Amino acid sequence: MVSVEKTAPEDTRPSGGLRRDVGLIGLMWASVGSIIGSGWLYGAEKAVGLAGPAAIISWVIGAVAIVLLALVHAELGGMFPVAGGTARYPHYAFGGLAGMSFGWFSWLQAATVAPIEVEAMIGYAGHWKWAQHLQHTDQTLTASGLLVAVVLMALFVGVNFFGVRVLAHTNSAATWWKIAVPLAAIFIIAIGNFHPSNFHSEGFAPFGAKGVLAAISTSGIIFALLGFEQAIQLAGESRNPKKDLPRATLGSVAIGAVIYVALQVVFIAALPHSTFAHGWAHLDYKGISGPWAGLATLVGLGWLAVVLYIDAVISPGGTGLIYTTATSRVSYGLAKNGYAPKLFTRTDSRGVPWFGLIMSFVTGVVCFLPFPSWQQLVGFITSASVLMYAGAPLAYGVFADKLPNLERPYRLPAGKVLSPLSFVVANLIIYWSGWDILWRLGIAIVLGYLLLGGYAFYAIGKNLPDAPRLDFRAAQWLPAYLLGMGLISWQGGFGGQGHIALWWDIVVIAVFSVGIYYWAKATSSTALDIERSIDEVVVTDAPAH
Repeated sequence: MVSVEKTAPEDTRPSGGLRRDVGLIGLMWASVGSIIGSGWLYGAEKAVGLAGPAAIISWVIGAVAIVLLALVHAELGGMFPVAGGTARYPHYAFGGLAGMSFGWFSWLQAATVAPIEVEAMIGYAGHWKWAQHLQHTDQTLTASGLLVAVVLMALFVGVNFFGVRVLAHTNSAATWWKIAVPLAAIFIIAIGNFHPSNFHSEGFAPFGAKGVLAAISTSGIIFALLGFEQAIQLAGESRNPKKDLPRATLGSVAIGAVIYVALQVVFIAALPHSTFAHGWAHLDYKGISGPWAGLATLVGLGWLAVVLYIDAVISPGGTGLIYTTATSRVSYGLAKNGYAPKLFTRTDSRGVPWFGLIMSFVTGVVCFLPFPSWQQLVGFITSASVLMYAGAPLAYGVFADKLPNLERPYRLPAGKVLSPLSFVVANLIIYWSGWDILWRLGIAIVLGYLLLGGYAFYAIGKNLPDAPRLDFRAAQWLPAYLLGMGLISWQGGFGGQGHIALWWDIVVIAVFSVGIYYWAKATSSTALDIERSIDEVVVTDAPAH
């Protein structure tokens, strides 16, 4: 085995050395600001519709799952304090083919967030008469709604083109607003509108365990809890990463989980019984297209509803701007690493990657066609996000074996157990999204391989100087993993053929995941190749002189 220095090389830092001056609060605040996003506007209503009051359990399970994934990222973030680490860890561990794949998963995740924020804005806008024709009664976009969605996507892109990015950057005021509004909704609505009987009058878990599990992926629970990685991205600037990274990671997820569980409890308890008298699957009241604002109006808090309608424009709008920016930067990074045409690296006079922005607009518009409602798109984003995160536990197992002496500011306790467990949990979340979501994700993955793979082979065939080095041996497990997950979903009971019974499907996923985990470890890149991959990425990150 190749000897590796005990201290991480200085040039693994994004721009030649970062100042370690970010404390615990700074790390935690970065993640909390990302976790408390637009997901709170719909999560409680969608979850209770799928699981009944037992949606509270769904939130708890979702929080535990996110904590497991976050802890693995905490160690990797300390080892490799580089931008975009989530997509890069698999590249280090398994070479170019895996790097290209997880880079594409990262792009899919980023590219689909702006469209869902647009759908959230349109959903709440249904409160006003002029916007009521934008959605059907099932909250899918009408033809005019699709036109408005396209205009909003164009607005996001236009703002980025002109370089006006004030709303696209997290700051203290925005974070306070994003936290203060849901907290206000919790306490103000709960006062005088808390009915304990709501938790059992129509059954606590009317849809059984299947409803509880399905709600985790398809109601927006995991989508809402995503964002913990913001602290990980600041690992290289943490004053005390060994202590602060796990605290910030766990603390931010804990804060987010407490707020979301409280939102779910209050939402259930505040509803008049008449709104769900025909069962939680038929929950209905005036203004339900904007669930929290509609509920505030229903219980006589019209002024609070106004605040919530304003928040439903500010929060999703800001997030949409940020992710439109992020999408163009991910495509820029893919091109810099040789996976996409150099056209994606072209910038205008303001330094904006203009072609990447245009493609983010096109992708956003395309997303509205197969996912014309918030809930339909949230399952896709959850699956793409968790698929992206799933590469971290696999990379962790490789680094534990191949780079045992590399400095780890934070070391995950019982990592050899928690790492494969987190991979199992990630695949369960993907599976619970359901076949109806996963076959669409599969098409997107195939499209990515056609586009990126086609360009990679073209670059290799033309012997271009930045042609990627595709390591098929180290990534031989990847096709089996993706096809296997699709096959299990197709045969399973979450939108599939139903040939694998509930609980047995969990066993199948667990066994399959453990097999893939150790297969990936056994065929991973050598320590020398891992070091070379790290050095190559450092070169692409180096600032121009």
